[in-house]
Amino acid sequence: MQYAGEAFSLGAAAVWAVAVIFFRRAGETTSPFSLNLFRVGVSALLLLGVISISGESLFELHAVEDYLWLALSGIVGIAISDTMFHRCLNMVGAGINSIVDCLYSPFVAGLAFLMLGESLSPVQLFGMVLVIGGVVLTTRMVPPEGATHRDLVIGALWGVGSMATLALGVIWAKPVLEHSSVLWATTFRQVASFAAMAPVALAARNRRIIWGVFRPRADWRFTVPGTILGSFLALLLWLAGMKYTQAGTAAVLNQTSTVFILILAAIFLHEPFTGRRWVAAGLALVGIVMVTIG
Repeated sequence: MQYAGEAFSLGAAAVWAVAVIFFRRAGETTSPFSLNLFRVGVSALLLLGVISISGESLFELHAVEDYLWLALSGIVGIAISDTMFHRCLNMVGAGINSIVDCLYSPFVAGLAFLMLGESLSPVQLFGMVLVIGGVVLTTRMVPPEGATHRDLVIGALWGVGSMATLALGVIWAKPVLEHSSVLWATTFRQVASFAAMAPVALAARNRRIIWGVFRPRADWRFTVPGTILGSFLALLLWLAGMKYTQAGTAAVLNQTSTVFILILAAIFLHEPFTGRRWVAAGLALVGIVMVTIG
Protein backbone atom coordinates (compact mmCIF):
# COMPACT_ATOMS: atom_id res chain seq x y z
CA MET A 1 0.00 0.00 0.00
CA GLN A 2 3.03 2.30 -0.31
CA TYR A 3 2.04 5.63 -1.86
CA ALA A 4 -1.62 4.50 -1.93
CA GLY A 5 -2.70 7.56 0.02
CA GLU A 6 -0.87 9.88 -2.35
CA ALA A 7 -2.47 8.13 -5.34
CA PHE A 8 -5.94 8.41 -3.80
CA SER A 9 -5.44 12.12 -3.04
CA LEU A 10 -4.21 12.91 -6.54
CA GLY A 11 -7.09 10.88 -7.96
CA ALA A 12 -9.55 12.88 -5.88
CA ALA A 13 -8.18 16.11 -7.35
CA ALA A 14 -8.42 14.80 -10.91
CA VAL A 15 -11.95 13.43 -10.47
CA TRP A 16 -13.15 16.66 -8.81
CA ALA A 17 -11.71 18.68 -11.70
CA VAL A 18 -13.76 16.69 -14.21
CA ALA A 19 -16.86 17.06 -12.01
CA VAL A 20 -16.44 20.86 -11.96
CA ILE A 21 -16.55 20.93 -15.78
CA PHE A 22 -19.84 19.01 -15.68
CA PHE A 23 -21.20 21.36 -12.99
CA ARG A 24 -20.24 24.39 -15.09
CA ARG A 25 -22.28 23.03 -18.02
CA ALA A 26 -25.16 22.04 -15.74
CA GLY A 27 -25.21 25.56 -14.30
CA GLU A 28 -26.15 26.93 -17.72
CA THR A 29 -29.67 25.50 -17.34
CA THR A 30 -30.03 24.76 -13.62
CA SER A 31 -30.10 27.25 -10.73
CA PRO A 32 -27.40 26.98 -8.04
CA PHE A 33 -29.90 25.88 -5.37
CA SER A 34 -31.56 23.27 -7.60
CA LEU A 35 -28.21 21.84 -8.67
CA ASN A 36 -27.01 21.66 -5.08
CA LEU A 37 -30.27 20.04 -3.97
CA PHE A 38 -29.80 17.39 -6.65
CA ARG A 39 -26.16 16.83 -5.70
CA VAL A 40 -26.92 16.48 -2.01
CA GLY A 41 -29.95 14.24 -2.51
CA VAL A 42 -28.33 11.83 -4.94
CA SER A 43 -25.00 11.64 -3.09
CA ALA A 44 -26.84 11.08 0.21
CA LEU A 45 -28.57 8.05 -1.30
CA LEU A 46 -25.26 6.72 -2.64
CA LEU A 47 -23.52 7.21 0.71
CA LEU A 48 -26.39 5.52 2.54
CA GLY A 49 -25.86 2.55 0.23
CA VAL A 50 -22.15 2.46 1.02
CA ILE A 51 -22.69 2.76 4.76
CA SER A 52 -25.24 -0.07 4.71
CA ILE A 53 -22.82 -2.33 2.79
CA SER A 54 -20.04 -1.48 5.24
CA GLY A 55 -22.16 -2.70 8.14
CA GLU A 56 -22.29 0.67 9.88
CA SER A 57 -25.50 2.35 10.97
CA LEU A 58 -26.49 5.96 10.37
CA PHE A 59 -27.79 6.16 13.93
CA GLU A 60 -24.85 4.95 15.95
CA LEU A 61 -24.67 5.47 19.70
CA HIS A 62 -23.42 9.04 19.83
CA ALA A 63 -24.08 11.98 22.09
CA VAL A 64 -26.89 14.31 21.04
CA GLU A 65 -24.30 17.07 20.72
CA ASP A 66 -22.49 15.08 18.04
CA TYR A 67 -25.62 14.91 15.88
CA LEU A 68 -26.35 18.61 16.41
CA TRP A 69 -22.82 19.74 15.50
CA LEU A 70 -22.72 17.51 12.42
CA ALA A 71 -26.14 18.72 11.32
CA LEU A 72 -25.10 22.38 11.73
CA SER A 73 -21.82 21.61 9.98
CA GLY A 74 -23.69 20.08 7.05
CA ILE A 75 -26.23 22.89 6.73
CA VAL A 76 -23.52 25.56 6.67
CA GLY A 77 -20.71 23.60 5.01
CA ILE A 78 -22.79 21.82 2.35
CA ALA A 79 -26.27 23.30 1.90
CA ILE A 80 -25.15 26.95 2.05
CA SER A 81 -21.52 26.64 0.96
CA ASP A 82 -22.12 24.50 -2.13
CA THR A 83 -24.99 26.72 -3.28
CA MET A 84 -22.58 29.68 -3.11
CA PHE A 85 -20.00 27.57 -4.95
CA HIS A 86 -22.35 26.97 -7.87
CA ARG A 87 -23.29 30.66 -7.95
CA CYS A 88 -19.60 31.57 -8.17
CA LEU A 89 -18.97 28.90 -10.81
CA ASN A 90 -21.81 30.24 -12.97
CA MET A 91 -20.54 33.83 -12.76
CA VAL A 92 -16.76 33.52 -13.09
CA GLY A 93 -16.21 30.18 -14.84
CA ALA A 94 -14.39 27.04 -13.78
CA GLY A 95 -10.83 28.38 -14.07
CA ILE A 96 -11.21 31.46 -11.89
CA ASN A 97 -13.43 29.55 -9.46
CA SER A 98 -10.67 26.97 -8.96
CA ILE A 99 -8.27 29.72 -7.86
CA VAL A 100 -10.79 31.25 -5.44
CA ASP A 101 -11.26 27.75 -3.98
CA CYS A 102 -7.65 27.90 -2.77
CA LEU A 103 -8.90 30.07 0.09
CA TYR A 104 -10.23 26.92 1.75
CA SER A 105 -6.98 25.92 3.48
CA PRO A 106 -6.16 29.40 4.83
CA PHE A 107 -9.72 29.75 6.11
CA VAL A 108 -9.46 26.37 7.86
CA ALA A 109 -6.12 27.31 9.40
CA GLY A 110 -7.40 30.71 10.51
CA LEU A 111 -10.61 29.37 12.03
CA ALA A 112 -8.72 26.55 13.74
CA PHE A 113 -6.53 29.22 15.31
CA LEU A 114 -9.52 31.28 16.48
CA MET A 115 -11.90 28.49 17.52
CA LEU A 116 -9.74 25.47 18.35
CA GLY A 117 -6.65 27.18 19.70
CA GLU A 118 -4.33 25.78 17.05
CA SER A 119 -1.19 27.84 16.45
CA LEU A 120 -0.17 29.60 13.24
CA SER A 121 3.47 29.85 12.20
CA PRO A 122 4.99 32.80 10.29
CA VAL A 123 5.28 30.50 7.26
CA GLN A 124 1.53 29.76 7.40
CA LEU A 125 0.69 33.44 7.72
CA PHE A 126 2.84 34.27 4.69
CA GLY A 127 1.19 31.40 2.81
CA MET A 128 -2.22 32.92 3.54
CA VAL A 129 -1.04 36.22 2.09
CA LEU A 130 0.06 34.47 -1.11
CA VAL A 131 -3.28 32.70 -1.48
CA ILE A 132 -5.21 35.91 -0.93
CA GLY A 133 -2.93 37.63 -3.45
CA GLY A 134 -3.71 34.96 -6.02
CA VAL A 135 -7.44 35.38 -5.42
CA VAL A 136 -7.25 39.17 -5.63
CA LEU A 137 -5.39 38.81 -8.93
CA THR A 138 -8.33 36.85 -10.36
CA THR A 139 -10.56 39.92 -10.05
CA ARG A 140 -8.26 41.67 -12.55
CA MET A 141 -8.70 38.97 -15.17
CA VAL A 142 -10.77 39.08 -18.33
CA PRO A 143 -14.33 38.02 -17.37
CA PRO A 144 -16.02 35.06 -19.10
CA GLU A 145 -17.90 35.76 -22.33
CA GLY A 146 -21.10 37.67 -21.63
CA ALA A 147 -20.00 38.76 -18.14
CA THR A 148 -18.74 42.11 -16.85
CA HIS A 149 -15.96 42.94 -14.41
CA ARG A 150 -18.68 43.65 -11.86
CA ASP A 151 -19.93 40.08 -12.36
CA LEU A 152 -16.36 38.88 -11.89
CA VAL A 153 -15.97 40.68 -8.57
CA ILE A 154 -19.40 39.63 -7.27
CA GLY A 155 -18.82 36.05 -8.41
CA ALA A 156 -15.46 35.97 -6.64
CA LEU A 157 -17.16 37.22 -3.46
CA TRP A 158 -19.66 34.35 -3.73
CA GLY A 159 -16.64 32.05 -3.94
CA VAL A 160 -15.03 33.64 -0.88
CA GLY A 161 -18.28 33.10 1.02
CA SER A 162 -18.40 29.50 -0.18
CA MET A 163 -14.90 28.74 1.11
CA ALA A 164 -15.51 30.56 4.41
CA THR A 165 -18.70 28.60 5.16
CA LEU A 166 -17.10 25.34 3.98
CA ALA A 167 -14.18 25.90 6.36
CA LEU A 168 -16.54 26.79 9.21
CA GLY A 169 -18.48 23.58 8.60
CA VAL A 170 -15.27 21.55 8.74
CA ILE A 171 -14.17 23.20 12.00
CA TRP A 172 -17.55 22.46 13.60
CA ALA A 173 -17.32 18.83 12.49
CA LYS A 174 -13.69 18.28 13.52
CA PRO A 175 -14.28 17.53 17.24
CA VAL A 176 -16.88 14.91 16.27
CA LEU A 177 -14.64 13.38 13.61
CA GLU A 178 -11.90 12.85 16.16
CA HIS A 179 -13.92 10.10 17.87
CA SER A 180 -16.23 8.95 15.06
CA SER A 181 -16.16 7.04 11.78
CA VAL A 182 -15.44 9.40 8.90
CA LEU A 183 -17.88 7.52 6.66
CA TRP A 184 -20.65 7.77 9.24
CA ALA A 185 -20.03 11.48 9.89
CA THR A 186 -19.89 12.27 6.17
CA THR A 187 -23.11 10.40 5.45
CA PHE A 188 -24.99 12.00 8.34
CA ARG A 189 -23.84 15.48 7.28
CA GLN A 190 -25.08 14.86 3.76
CA VAL A 191 -28.44 13.52 4.95
CA ALA A 192 -28.85 16.41 7.41
CA SER A 193 -28.08 18.90 4.62
CA PHE A 194 -30.77 17.44 2.39
CA ALA A 195 -33.23 17.42 5.30
CA ALA A 196 -32.58 21.16 5.74
CA MET A 197 -32.78 22.01 2.03
CA ALA A 198 -35.92 20.00 1.23
CA PRO A 199 -38.39 22.13 3.28
CA VAL A 200 -36.94 25.31 1.74
CA ALA A 201 -37.43 23.84 -1.73
CA LEU A 202 -40.98 22.74 -0.88
CA ALA A 203 -41.91 26.18 0.47
CA ALA A 204 -40.48 28.12 -2.49
CA ARG A 205 -42.86 29.66 -5.00
CA ASN A 206 -40.94 28.09 -7.86
CA ARG A 207 -40.82 24.67 -6.17
CA ARG A 208 -41.89 22.89 -9.35
CA ILE A 209 -38.87 24.29 -11.14
CA ILE A 210 -36.54 23.49 -8.23
CA TRP A 211 -37.73 19.89 -7.84
CA GLY A 212 -37.86 19.48 -11.61
CA VAL A 213 -34.13 18.75 -11.53
CA PHE A 214 -34.97 15.26 -10.23
CA ARG A 215 -37.05 14.43 -13.32
CA PRO A 216 -35.11 12.90 -16.21
CA ARG A 217 -34.23 15.66 -18.67
CA ALA A 218 -31.56 16.68 -21.15
CA ASP A 219 -29.16 18.29 -18.65
CA TRP A 220 -28.91 15.05 -16.67
CA ARG A 221 -25.98 14.32 -19.00
CA PHE A 222 -24.15 16.94 -16.92
CA THR A 223 -25.81 16.83 -13.48
CA VAL A 224 -25.70 13.04 -13.03
CA PRO A 225 -22.03 12.41 -13.92
CA GLY A 226 -21.02 15.60 -12.10
CA THR A 227 -22.78 14.43 -8.94
CA ILE A 228 -21.44 10.88 -9.08
CA LEU A 229 -17.91 12.09 -9.74
CA GLY A 230 -17.83 15.18 -7.51
CA SER A 231 -20.13 14.43 -4.59
CA PHE A 232 -19.53 10.68 -4.31
CA LEU A 233 -16.40 9.28 -5.97
CA ALA A 234 -14.13 12.27 -5.32
CA LEU A 235 -15.35 12.34 -1.72
CA LEU A 236 -14.50 8.66 -1.19
CA LEU A 237 -11.07 9.11 -2.80
CA TRP A 238 -10.48 12.14 -0.57
CA LEU A 239 -11.33 10.11 2.53
CA ALA A 240 -9.06 7.26 1.40
CA GLY A 241 -6.22 9.73 0.85
CA MET A 242 -6.67 11.16 4.33
CA LYS A 243 -6.64 7.63 5.76
CA TYR A 244 -3.51 6.32 4.04
CA THR A 245 -1.22 9.34 4.07
CA GLN A 246 -0.51 12.39 6.18
CA ALA A 247 -3.22 15.04 6.18
CA GLY A 248 -0.80 17.74 5.02
CA THR A 249 0.38 15.68 2.07
CA ALA A 250 -3.20 14.82 1.12
CA ALA A 251 -4.29 18.46 1.30
CA VAL A 252 -1.51 19.65 -1.02
CA LEU A 253 -2.24 16.90 -3.57
CA ASN A 254 -5.98 17.63 -3.36
CA GLN A 255 -5.29 21.25 -4.26
CA THR A 256 -3.70 20.22 -7.57
CA SER A 257 -7.30 20.20 -8.79
CA THR A 258 -6.70 23.90 -9.48
CA VAL A 259 -4.25 23.02 -12.26
CA PHE A 260 -6.45 20.22 -13.62
CA ILE A 261 -9.47 22.54 -13.74
CA LEU A 262 -7.57 25.33 -15.51
CA ILE A 263 -6.46 22.87 -18.21
CA LEU A 264 -9.87 21.19 -18.60
CA ALA A 265 -11.70 24.54 -18.62
CA ALA A 266 -9.48 25.73 -21.45
CA ILE A 267 -10.02 22.52 -23.46
CA PHE A 268 -13.71 21.84 -22.93
CA LEU A 269 -15.19 25.21 -21.92
CA HIS A 270 -12.87 27.35 -24.08
CA GLU A 271 -12.01 29.61 -21.15
CA PRO A 272 -8.95 31.81 -21.76
CA PHE A 273 -5.64 30.11 -20.98
CA THR A 274 -3.73 33.22 -19.89
CA GLY A 275 -0.46 33.86 -18.13
CA ARG A 276 -2.28 35.89 -15.48
CA ARG A 277 -4.32 32.81 -14.55
CA TRP A 278 -1.18 30.72 -14.17
CA VAL A 279 0.47 33.38 -12.01
CA ALA A 280 -2.62 33.55 -9.79
CA ALA A 281 -2.83 29.76 -9.58
CA GLY A 282 0.92 29.53 -8.84
CA LEU A 283 0.69 32.05 -5.99
CA ALA A 284 -2.32 30.24 -4.55
CA LEU A 285 -0.74 26.78 -4.80
CA VAL A 286 2.55 27.89 -3.22
CA GLY A 287 0.54 29.53 -0.47
CA ILE A 288 -1.44 26.30 0.04
CA VAL A 289 1.80 24.33 0.49
CA MET A 290 3.08 26.86 3.02
CA VAL A 291 -0.18 26.88 4.98
CA THR A 292 -0.35 23.06 5.00
CA ILE A 293 3.22 22.16 5.94
CA GLY A 294 4.18 25.38 7.75
